[in-house]
Amino acid sequence: MDQPNTSDLEALLARQRTAWAAKQPDAAQRLRDLGRLREAFARRLPDFVAAMGEDFGRRSVHESRLTDGMTVLREIDHLRRHLCRWMRPRRRLADWMFLPARTEVQIKPLGVVGIIAPWNYPVNLALAPLAAALAAGNHVMLKPSEHTPRTSELLRELLAEVFAEERVATVTGDAEVAARFAALPFDHLFFTGSTEVGRKVMAAAARNLVPVTLELGGKSPAIVAPDYPLDTAAERIAAGKFLNAGQTCIAPDYVFVPQGSQAAFVANLRACVERHYPALRESPDYSSIVSDTHYARLTALVEEARAAGCEVVTLPGADAHNAGKRVFAPTVIVDPPASLRVMQEEIFGPVLPVLGCASIDDAVAFVNARPRPLALYHFDHDRSRTRRVLAATIAGGVTVNDTVLHFAQSELPFGGIGPSGMGHYHGHAGFLAFSKQMPVLYQARWSSMGLLRPPYRKLADFVTKFLTR
Repeated sequence: MDQPNTSDLEALLARQRTAWAAKQPDAAQRLRDLGRLREAFARRLPDFVAAMGEDFGRRSVHESRLTDGMTVLREIDHLRRHLCRWMRPRRRLADWMFLPARTEVQIKPLGVVGIIAPWNYPVNLALAPLAAALAAGNHVMLKPSEHTPRTSELLRELLAEVFAEERVATVTGDAEVAARFAALPFDHLFFTGSTEVGRKVMAAAARNLVPVTLELGGKSPAIVAPDYPLDTAAERIAAGKFLNAGQTCIAPDYVFVPQGSQAAFVANLRACVERHYPALRESPDYSSIVSDTHYARLTALVEEARAAGCEVVTLPGADAHNAGKRVFAPTVIVDPPASLRVMQEEIFGPVLPVLGCASIDDAVAFVNARPRPLALYHFDHDRSRTRRVLAATIAGGVTVNDTVLHFAQSELPFGGIGPSGMGHYHGHAGFLAFSKQMPVLYQARWSSMGLLRPPYRKLADFVTKFLTR
């Protein structure tokens, strides 16, 4: 398929904008559209699971069903269940000095929104924001990732089956197409991807003053308290880190354990890998790295640490890698210095730095000296100490005594802060991200503000002195 040029994209945007202006989707249409999307996606979920497996080379079927299937279906169900209530105008109290006026907030769709989806969860991170945008009453142009071409083509087929192109359109193509897509004058642009690309997307959108939601990444820390069971911490950190072979934006990127317990923690991680991924090189439950380029990048991070004299442990053993199938085995780097790339860059793979730390305060100071992370994980049964950690840090989201699970909560907003992103989605937060909260004041037949119009006299003197006392 030929890649669209800039004029093609602009023409498509113009058609969508004309269609939206002619008939903005009401509640009934939004509910129908979400229902049709859900039915078609549920029916074709096995096809998507197969396509993701082909794109990755090997991807856990069960992880695909859960992370790219269940999450999307639950998000659509949540949107449909609450949509009519969210759409209602919300009454507000007018400030007493403006009575008897009354006020409300109306929730308006924005128009045409653009969504740029990444490759690591290519269905979830395309359809979840798309469903929120549809629930808010918008038309949508979607740009899926070129790194998962089979999945992207299936997304195009699915959405063309359910929607007219004037309602939802899928734009496929390479990074150059994505750059042109990001520069279009949308009413809102939603991007999920790396911080580096996010800066470029924001700069492109700024030329047209397009508001953006950026779901980025960064280095998400895990902090294990001194008296927290190491085996439990290792089990739950391994679950979040090795999900999708670490190709997860909120995967733990490094772990602080009590000083002197590094070896014990690594031993517990090894036991987790042996238990959950027997015969890891061939295990269908352990996913491949998406491309040779990303595999080579992970190898370079590890080799730099090895050359610097760090202890590098491959789990469950040194022969677990399978470069031919892009199977990068879980790899631990013990106490790497902060100057190494593995401690500077988002890892986005199954490589886990494990650092000993004298105190939780030292761990918090280390985290706070760096860009604010997308996620933070604290393992501690002492509630007061947990409250102190949460009070002292700021992250996009937090799971206490586990990892990544806050992402799956429809009632919780999801989003980063600073270099890890801006804006939120999921559930009501997603509906609002793609809406304009329009304030409205209804003036009464008699206006109290009529007393404060020129020519100003003694009453105005009294009122203004009272109001500025």
